[in-house]
This record gives sequence, structure tokens and C-alpha cells, in this order.
Amino acid sequence: MGKKRHEELGLTDEQVLDMYRTMLLARKIDERMWLLNRAGKIPFVISCQGQEAAQVGASFALDRDKDYTAPYYRDMGVVLAFGMTPKELFLSGFAKAEDPNSGGRQMPGHFGQKKNRILTGSSPVTTQLPHAVGVALAGKMEKKDFASFVTLGEGSSNQGDFHEGLNFAGVHKLPVITMVENNKYAISVPLERQVASETVADRAKSYGMPGYQVNGNDPLEVYKVVKEARERAINGEGPTLIEAITNRLTAHSSDDDHTAYRDKEEIEEMKKNDCVHIFSQYLKDNDILTDEKEQELIKELDKEINEATDYAENAPYAEPEDALKYVYADKGGE
Repeated sequence: MGKKRHEELGLTDEQVLDMYRTMLLARKIDERMWLLNRAGKIPFVISCQGQEAAQVGASFALDRDKDYTAPYYRDMGVVLAFGMTPKELFLSGFAKAEDPNSGGRQMPGHFGQKKNRILTGSSPVTTQLPHAVGVALAGKMEKKDFASFVTLGEGSSNQGDFHEGLNFAGVHKLPVITMVENNKYAISVPLERQVASETVADRAKSYGMPGYQVNGNDPLEVYKVVKEARERAINGEGPTLIEAITNRLTAHSSDDDHTAYRDKEEIEEMKKNDCVHIFSQYLKDNDILTDEKEQELIKELDKEINEATDYAENAPYAEPEDALKYVYADKGGE
């Protein structure tokens, strides 16, 4: 009997089950965030639904004990895989003082956590790409063996920071992996009105690096290409551009109505290709997951999410006098 797909990639049954757990956890946290938003309890949601396979598959291919990541706002799967907890994500959603991203100052989705090497994101899109390139440059200068991993949407691939970051990375052969999560919409603007080249991955050649387009609904395919990219990065062979084709199953954010620019058939077709359901079926077909085990996992995650929600909802807000904390030095000259 031949090896299973994940075994051919060097992954154990336990590792792919952990991948699925992380994908499902991201999905269920996101679903809870929408409920809280609609109930008027949190102000804003920007969703990861439909993109979890790309996010988690890529993260599992990295060394999460030493690599750095500069995620974009949908990357709940990435930050969970890198060590952020449901409690911390809900503290961010509720904008509480203990929010590790910003102490309740930033909108949800602006991730940042020093201990897990998650670079702080800012609101203008694509600014994270030159930051990730800078981290890779520092690693090369200090002769460290880590990679820098940055993500963005395909809409962001049309910003100036994309060109400047990738050009610099290519010229200096830096250990940075750029993954574009192409969900085919920049808010409401469809792909054909954003990108003139056949693929985003095609742009890699002009920056002197390899480019790959992969099925972002398949975490194993994403894992394989990111793992190979990391090996090249660590071996001094420079950067890689990866385009993961995904689906955004929700509106752009809780302030958007995607039925204004997507028809019902398109939305229903996307839901049939839900990456979480597809990977669940792969695990069941390979006798790694059963319906009973899946129900146990759902119960376990629901409990974790309920506890995290309750904790965050009841946690204190930041004190008004702390508004300028971390903005200005407490004392001049120190």
C-alpha cells in the first residue's frame, strides 16, 4: 500500500490532525466574532473564513520556534499556529486592556506579539511586506538561520510596497517568503480589474525569484511549496513568491454587503469548496478522523471559545489616562 499524501510530505497523522484542529479553531473563533458583532458587543470583524487552509498549511511548514511572520488582517490561522490564543484574540475583539496586539487601541486583525515573533501590522495595506524584508535582511546580516514569512491579499499586490519589498528581497537574496492569499476580490473589486498579468505568481520572475501558484484550499499543497521555499531561504538561495488561490466566504468585513457585487450562485459555489470541510473529508478518508472524534473536537473547541469569550467580555478596558502609553516616552532622555 502506497504512502498517503501527508506521509509523502513527512507529516504524521498527529500533525495533520493538529493542522485541522487549528483550521477549525480559526473558523469557529471567526464565527463567534460575527455573532458578537451582530449582537452589538464587538465593533468590527474582518474574516478568515475560506482562507484557513492556506494560512495553516503555510505556518506548519515553517519553524514556529524561530521564524518571523508579518501577517495580514485575515490571518487568524497564521497567528493561532504561531502561538496566539483564543483568549488573546477575543481580548482584541473586545478592545480590552490585556489585548496583546495593542492594549485595545487597534481594530481587530491588527496582529502583533513579540514573544511569538508576530510583527505588528498597521492599517495601510502592504506595509508589512517591506517590514518582513527588513527582518530577513537583519537575519542575513547577523547570520541567523530563520526565515521571514509575510502574507497579503492580491489587492495589496498592486501597491508600491509590494514592488519595493520584493525588488529589495530579490536583489539581496533575502530569506523571505511572500504568500499572496488570492481570494479574487479587493473588497468589491474583482481580480480581472486588479491584475493584468495572467497570475500574481508570474510577477516573481521580474524580481529574480521563483514564483508558484497553488491551490489555497489544500493545506498539504501549500505546506509543500512553503516548506521548499523555507529550505531555499535557509540555504542562502533567496526569496520566493507564492500565490495561494483561496475563497473569501464572507463579506469583506462586518461593514460590507458582498451580495451587492457577488451573486448567490457564486457564493453557494464557494461554500461547496469550503477548505475546512474538504480537509475534514481527507482525514476521514484516510482513517485519521471519525465523525465521533470530530464531534468531540467540536465540543472541546466550543468550550475553549466560550471560556475565552466570557473572559474577554468581562476583562477591564484600558484606563483613559493610559491612552498615550507606548506612544511617547514616559520621561525625556531615557
